[in-house]
Amino acid sequence: MKRLILASGSPRRKEILEQVGLDFCVLPSDVEEVITKQVPSDIVMELSRQKAEDVFEKVKGKHSIVLGADTVVAYDGKILGKPKNEEDAANMLRMLSGKKHSVYTGVTLISDRCRNTFYEETLVEFYPMSETDIEAYVWSGEPMDKAGAYGIQGKAAAFIKGIEGDYYNVVGLPIAKVLRNLQKM
Repeated sequence: MKRLILASGSPRRKEILEQVGLDFCVLPSDVEEVITKQVPSDIVMELSRQKAEDVFEKVKGKHSIVLGADTVVAYDGKILGKPKNEEDAANMLRMLSGKKHSVYTGVTLISDRCRNTFYEETLVEFYPMSETDIEAYVWSGEPMDKAGAYGIQGKAAAFIKGIEGDYYNVVGLPIAKVLRNLQKM
């Protein structure tokens, strides 16, 4: 049996894997991310591949499947990663307020026999947010380590009008698709 290694320190990805009962260990990648692509789906696949390859090399691939993942929010052709500071978070939330945007997660699975990279896209629509809503949410600190400056599974749930697609993708890992790809490996 191959052991699964999560190449991410994301507590949300860890929780999702635990939720479905997978046995795994965590070894976060420390690779310097290099983006050479332009399209959000290509960017997240490229970054997930870099993370997975970094960890796979560290463990020498012995009896392991490494899972790398990366999530970005995209709106109007602009990629929204993790905010740099509170002002950046507030600006991102203003941009998303009352609108639909896409959340992309790229996943790479690597074993000694195969490599598989794929992505998932989910559409998310926000209700309009007042300046008071935005300030209070930013002040909570929750947006600071999340792509697009929000966590759908946290306080930002109050602002979500609807989603089209995989909820867990927005949290950070499209688990149903991951499990189906793991079964193929």
